[in-house]
This record gives sequence, structure tokens and C-alpha cells, in this order.
Amino acid sequence: MAPEWQVAAIAGGIVAILALASLIGFFLKWWSGWERPSPVVDNLNDRIKAWWVMVALLALAFAAGNWAVVLLFAFASFTALREFMTLTSTRRGDHYALAAIFFIALPVQYALVLADQYGIYAVFIPVYAFLFLPIVAALRGDTGRFMDRVAQTQWGLMICVFCLSHVPALLNLTIPGYEGRNLLLVAFLLVVVQASDVLQYVFGKLFGRHRLAPSLSPSKTWEGLLGGAGAATLLGAAMWWATPFTPLQAGLMAALITAMGFFGGLVMSAIKRDRGVKDWGRMIEGHGGMLDRIDSLVFAAPIFFHLTRYFFSTT
Repeated sequence: MAPEWQVAAIAGGIVAILALASLIGFFLKWWSGWERPSPVVDNLNDRIKAWWVMVALLALAFAAGNWAVVLLFAFASFTALREFMTLTSTRRGDHYALAAIFFIALPVQYALVLADQYGIYAVFIPVYAFLFLPIVAALRGDTGRFMDRVAQTQWGLMICVFCLSHVPALLNLTIPGYEGRNLLLVAFLLVVVQASDVLQYVFGKLFGRHRLAPSLSPSKTWEGLLGGAGAATLLGAAMWWATPFTPLQAGLMAALITAMGFFGGLVMSAIKRDRGVKDWGRMIEGHGGMLDRIDSLVFAAPIFFHLTRYFFSTT
């Protein structure tokens, strides 16, 4: 199948699913009454509307080319980092370090990804920024909760920038027989991870009886995890034709990234509970903040990138 037909097939499938979801949401709202508040139905429709907007933005970025995809994820990183740092205990002595992560580390990381400088962007944040940030903070002379403040800043930079930058970094891989189709790798990762999130939510609402981690995320259940992750794994295996993987390899990759996505959501929920908030922000109606939407992706993306690079790429 030619690359353009593969892109069209994935895009058509996503639009068809969203159209069906919109019809279901419309019917449920009509059934419950237009003027009568219905939290579950209203939240569902808000989520569907937000998905339309997010899919449209991704489609525009994909159509514009690699630079637009990198720019889109750089914006997502900036927004997520702002949400993360808003909930941390920063002090006046952290201002220079914060300026450095927002206006130096973030743009440099994505510029290196765009320039395909793997040898540098793979270590720029976990080595150089890791060492540089505490130096900047120490020079300010504010020692109050120093380790806590530095660790929070480094964690935010790793999660929101370094991990997420591995999504557009997939565009740089050189895979024999797969030239010119790397956007499909990005699509595969996004579709599987986000489908897993949605399907876990659906299976949890329909069949959830046994809570998995009630102190962290009361809505997560074993039934939701097993049903959603299993269905997303089958979806990933069915999408093997859009990847350089065999059906078995695609299924194994999908199983791994859905597992990492689940644990990522659990870890980020633990941080939110520690901070005493339900959502990271209010940017996306029905979804909370940017970090609420990408919490699974930031844990799945680096694993998917490095496994694909190690086993399938020649770069």
C-alpha cells in the first residue's frame, strides 16, 4: 500500500470513529433532554469536541511537513511544562533556572530534533541540563528546600520536554524499506496510546467493578485496564501494515506502549494527588490540561522510539 493511501486509511478511520462518537453523543443528549444537565453525557460531548480540534491540529501539522510536527510538539511541551511548574513549590531563587528550561533547554532540544542531531539531543537534557540547572539555582544563594526545588525542575523538564520530544524524533529514523513513511510511525504511536486511554475509560465505565489504585486514580479499574489495553493491542496488531513491523511485532509494540502509557498516567496521577489537584489545568475542555492529555504519551514515546531505533533503524 502506498504511503499516501496508508495515511488516508488511518485518517479516514479516525474521522469515521469521531463521527460515530459525535452521533452517539448527540443521541444521548437528545435522549436525556437538551435543557437538562447531564454530567456524564455533557463530559462525553466535551471530550468528543476536544478530540475533533486535536485531530484537526495534528492533521494540519502532518500535511505541512516535519517542521510543523516538531513545532506542534514543542508547543505541547511548553504548555505541559508551564502546567507542571505551576504546581511546584518554586521560590525567587528559581527564576533563572525556570527561564533556562523554558527559553533555552526547550527550544534547543526541539531544534536538535529538527536538525536530526541524535548524538546531542539524546543527552542534552539528561546530562547537560541535569548538571547545569542546579548550578544556576545554587548561584542564586537560596538554599531553602534546595533539593526538592531542583528535583521538581529537573523532573518537569524530563517529562514535559525530553520524553515528549521523542515523538517527532521518530521522523528522523532511517528504516530500510520504510523510507518516506515515518509520519505513519508517529500516527501508530498516537493512535494506539490514545485509543488505549479511551478504551480503558469505556471498559471501566461499562464493566469496571474492581478498583486498581483507588488512592491514586479512583476511576481506574482492572476491567478497564485489561479490556482497554487488550483492545488497543489488537488495534496495534491490525495496523501493522502502516509500520515496518510484522503483525506480531506490531502487537508486542502496542502492548508495551499501552502498558507504559497506563503506568505513566498512574505516576502523573500520584503527582496530582500529592499536589491536591484533580487536573493539571483547564486548557482542553473535557480533558483538563495539556499534561492530562499527554501523560500516557510521555512515558510511552521514549520506549517506542528507542526500541524502533535499536531493532529496525540503521541510524
